[in-house]
Amino acid sequence: MLGKLYIVATPIGNLQDITLRALAILREVDIIVCEDTRVTSKLLSHFDIKKKLKSVHQHSKDKKMLEIVSDLKHGLNVAYVSDAGTPGVNDPGNALVSLVEKNNITVVPIPGVSALTTIISISGFPMENFYYLGFVPHKKGRLTFFDKLAKRDEAIVFFESTHRILKALNSLIDVLDENRQVCIGRELTKLHETVYRGNIQEVKKQIEEDSIKGEFVIVIAPKKFKIN
Repeated sequence: MLGKLYIVATPIGNLQDITLRALAILREVDIIVCEDTRVTSKLLSHFDIKKKLKSVHQHSKDKKMLEIVSDLKHGLNVAYVSDAGTPGVNDPGNALVSLVEKNNITVVPIPGVSALTTIISISGFPMENFYYLGFVPHKKGRLTFFDKLAKRDEAIVFFESTHRILKALNSLIDVLDENRQVCIGRELTKLHETVYRGNIQEVKKQIEEDSIKGEFVIVIAPKKFKIN
């Protein structure tokens, strides 16, 4: 009998956000596949879970993926977790799922927290349609990224790191209308969670006066959105 691949969402900061179902699956499977064994080991240790870990990251060769498929074909149940949040967004999860499904092996989603849905839920903007851009390119393609973003009418969501957040906000000031509203989450669900709101100039000032430390999730309101 073939094993099953479970795609398991994990907390993005606050460990209490893990679901009961996720904990049950992590305890039941034979192997846990992750991006970074050091990160996942800390999570498992907190919940007193001891399992064999295998690492698969963005630069993993096909050989590692095929080893996981082989495990599944031999009847072992496998859980895949990213470093934080719901797998399949900016991690190797989709590539693994694609390969597993080609081998007619069952893939089971174990939903949970996501930085993307977390910031959307508190943005206060119309989010029936939105454009997700992932992380801003570090160097090559950065100008194109912001030029493309400026042409969109709908809400926009993307991620930025502590090292480049101010640079990203300056780029937004250059390409967007000065009244375009934004909502930015810093360190969501963590001890220093902060949410900033206003136009881009206002939000940039708030962050400069507060802290640029942490991971940032940025939501830009649709062009037609106005504050009542």
